[in-house]
Amino acid sequence: MGNLIYNYEEAVALILFSVGFVTLLFHRNMIRKLIGMNIMDSGIYLFLASMGYIYDRRAPIVEGGDTNPVNYINPVPASLVLTGIVVSVSVTAVMLSLAVRLYERYHTLNLDEIYAMSRRRSEHR
Repeated sequence: MGNLIYNYEEAVALILFSVGFVTLLFHRNMIRKLIGMNIMDSGIYLFLASMGYIYDRRAPIVEGGDTNPVNYINPVPASLVLTGIVVSVSVTAVMLSLAVRLYERYHTLNLDEIYAMSRRRSEHR
C-alpha cells in the first residue's frame, strides 16, 4: 500500500488505459471505440509524463552555468507525450471522418451491422 501512495500517477494511468481498452474491446459503436482509444491514449500520456518527472530536479533549462545533467529532468518523455498528442489528434480526425462516411453509406455506426450490410452488398454483385 505504501508504494501505491507514491505511485498514484501510474495507478491512475493504468486505470485509464484499462477503461479505454475495455471500451475499445466490448463496444460495437464506432464513436464509442474512438472515445475508448482516446482514453487509452490519455493513460499512456499520463504514464509517460509521470515517468519523466523527478521530484527534486529542475526543468532542462541551463541557468547559471550549471550543466550537470543530474540536476535536470529528462526532456525525452515530455517530447514523446507532445508527439503522441499530435498523432492522436490526427488519428481521431481521420477516424471521425471515416465514421461520417460510414454513417452516410450504411446509416449506422454499429460495426456488426456495417459488416453484415457490406457482406450482403458484395454477395449481390
